[in-house]
Amino acid sequence: MELRTAASPKDVKHYTTERLREEFLIQDLFRTGEIKLVYSHIDRIITGSATPAEEELTLTAGDELRAAYFCERRELGVINIGGKGTVTVDGRKYELDRKDGMYIGMGSKEISFASADAANPAKFYLNSAPAHTSYPTVLIKPEGTPSEDVVIVKDENKVELGSLEQSNHRTICKYILPGQVESCQLVMGMTKLEPGSVWNTMPCHTHDRRMEVYLYFDIPEDAFVMHYMGEPTETRHIVMRNEEAVISPSWSIHSGSGSQAYTFIWGMVGENQDFDDMDGIANQDLK
Repeated sequence: MELRTAASPKDVKHYTTERLREEFLIQDLFRTGEIKLVYSHIDRIITGSATPAEEELTLTAGDELRAAYFCERRELGVINIGGKGTVTVDGRKYELDRKDGMYIGMGSKEISFASADAANPAKFYLNSAPAHTSYPTVLIKPEGTPSEDVVIVKDENKVELGSLEQSNHRTICKYILPGQVESCQLVMGMTKLEPGSVWNTMPCHTHDRRMEVYLYFDIPEDAFVMHYMGEPTETRHIVMRNEEAVISPSWSIHSGSGSQAYTFIWGMVGENQDFDDMDGIANQDLK
């Protein structure tokens, strides 16, 4: 597990492009046949992936967590952005299609990942936060019929925002949040931009009570997203490619513009779970 420390905004304003990418950008995330994890001291979030091929992959705590098993004191959010696959939690198997998700509660001991077709492997994107109590493990689907352990995203949690005229027509699909899928602190979802729109989270904001990680995907090889971060009056940018993630401290804006439309997964941990707890930044105040 890779470890990354927190960063002060006073220091970040002096970072070179290389240093900025080293501290906040997560590249080479989906390695076939591997689990990759990055532990950030910023609210203790773990960002990672599991990309099983022929063999099933088992999630372990590793030496870094000083725990008997990964979810001994943690909760875990999963969203599949690849081919069909399965997640097995303490002997119970869950089938995930592309863009299906899961919440796995604290106390889940045995967690493993498998692909239905090694030639088109599942790509399980992972966000994990420290937890204080156990909530039920559930499968989350954007569409379908709910059951005992399958949650369907509610209509009110599919929010259409922006417009083509403002280049930010997008739909936010909220997976893990209070009232739908309970968690200790993890909030997680996906935003898809419509063709012709390129801007996300603009006008931008900060939220001093929680941090956020973005995973950008559905980006062609010759395209990119310009991700903007930093204090509103000391903005910086990171050029991002397909299936790369970026860590955003609570004091930083987090917004992007692409060379074409794309999709991104957002995950937040911290002081509260109020999705609308944001400190908005007017466009004319950005520097």
